[in-house]
Amino acid sequence: MAELRCLVLVLGDQLDLDAAAFDGFDADVDAVWMAEVAGESTHVWSSKPRSAMFLAAMRHFAQALQAEGRPLHYTRLDAPGNAGSLAAQLQADILRLKPARLVMAAPGDWRVLQAIKAAAASHGLPLDIREDRHFFVTVREFAAHARSRKSLRMEYFYREQRRRHGVLMQGDEPVGGQWNFDAANREAFGVAGPGAVPPRAVFRPDALTREVMALVNTRFAGHPGRLDSFAWPVTRARALQSLQAFIRDRLPLFGRYQDAMWPGDPWLYHAHLSAALNLKLLNPREVVAAAEAAHRDGHAPLASVEGFIRQILGWREYVRGVYWTQMPGYLQRNALDAQQDLPAWFWTGATDMACLRDALAQTLEHGYANHIQRLMVTGLYTLMLGVQPQQVHAWYLAVYVDAVEWVELPNTLGMSQYADGGVMGSKPYIATGKYIQRMSPHCKACRYDPAQRSGDSACPFTTLYWDFLMRHQAALAKNPRMALQVKNVARLTDGQKQAVGERAAAIRRGEVGAEAGLARHA
Repeated sequence: MAELRCLVLVLGDQLDLDAAAFDGFDADVDAVWMAEVAGESTHVWSSKPRSAMFLAAMRHFAQALQAEGRPLHYTRLDAPGNAGSLAAQLQADILRLKPARLVMAAPGDWRVLQAIKAAAASHGLPLDIREDRHFFVTVREFAAHARSRKSLRMEYFYREQRRRHGVLMQGDEPVGGQWNFDAANREAFGVAGPGAVPPRAVFRPDALTREVMALVNTRFAGHPGRLDSFAWPVTRARALQSLQAFIRDRLPLFGRYQDAMWPGDPWLYHAHLSAALNLKLLNPREVVAAAEAAHRDGHAPLASVEGFIRQILGWREYVRGVYWTQMPGYLQRNALDAQQDLPAWFWTGATDMACLRDALAQTLEHGYANHIQRLMVTGLYTLMLGVQPQQVHAWYLAVYVDAVEWVELPNTLGMSQYADGGVMGSKPYIATGKYIQRMSPHCKACRYDPAQRSGDSACPFTTLYWDFLMRHQAALAKNPRMALQVKNVARLTDGQKQAVGERAAAIRRGEVGAEAGLARHA
């Protein structure tokens, strides 16, 4: 056997045949390393849909590597002697394969990066970490952008990237004469509902995916979630079909209804592409190009196309930059000193709040919720309840099929929970139950009244909104964007404040909102 020159490490979120890690790859002297390990499903209580998504996509990518003639050393989850963690498995395989060096594209998780660095160092092996070309912006470029500004704001970063990459531009000016069409993208469905929404792209699991599903149901039987309706794209070909279906069927109305919700319908006009993007089955450049072409061809209105591209070229790139320039300390931030435990029913969906019950049920069934459900339903509730942000982070990382830490952590801890004190967003996103009433019909089927802030029928969202303002009044009063909301607290009498506080305390004790008899997951 010839000496192994390079062992190219491929992680579960790096499924790209054109990754920089393969530059200069020589099948005669190089090989690829991949490993399925239980530790990646247990360091957080990973849901069955999330574990199945990663493992099925990895096994299909292994087939693609073999079809390309790239030698592969692949350890399955159920392989005898599986070491159980990425670091331990890598160390065992280094001893067995004796490579001269390790090569990889930059990972998307600080924890994983440190583990791989330590494994390489323990064997005295060079570790060549290459730029992840999947993104429009490198971490160094984002750091330079951050250094040039007193404070970070996504909108300015987004405009900079539009100019730099010539996306939706007409010379030096944005197409349509404005950068942001958010004001046109906030409609609810109205009493008639969403009507006949085009179906999402659904992929019946093939034999390899069914094999993974059976393994996950056995190996992680006690983990949350279900696989009965698992239909995500786990190959590049299927991911491209998902992209085509979105551009063709749902992009035209994506913008108008991107903040709308409807009970029992998680898919609506959303893209459902984030998992394929985050596992690198899709490249963001081809996604942005497809959306831009849809506008150019007259297929989709500018407001929808701009709103969608902002999520990819703007927000997605921005959160990655925040993650890598703020870690590792970012993970421990807790600007609001939130210490409440996450309610046990977040893992089961057993709540009598209609909007949360719907969002949690679909999350556990599909490993998916749209961005407004994550920010303004589940995230809004935990923020105002005062849940410790690290527990909220662990839940989001565990339950969603698109969850990789670089994108999940800043969105959860920063944007949703305001635990970073304003790095990601300029203010906490808080609202009463009236917001949910405006954007969905959930409140009609709920026992709680969003107009009431105290009393037995008061919506917990509304109670917690006022309680949040009272608890953080001094700090929030210094924020210009929160000043008007904070001033409203002064309208409350002492008796009204006491009633809100008592109701909020009952909610935190689990006496409101949860079905009876629930035990907290340990």
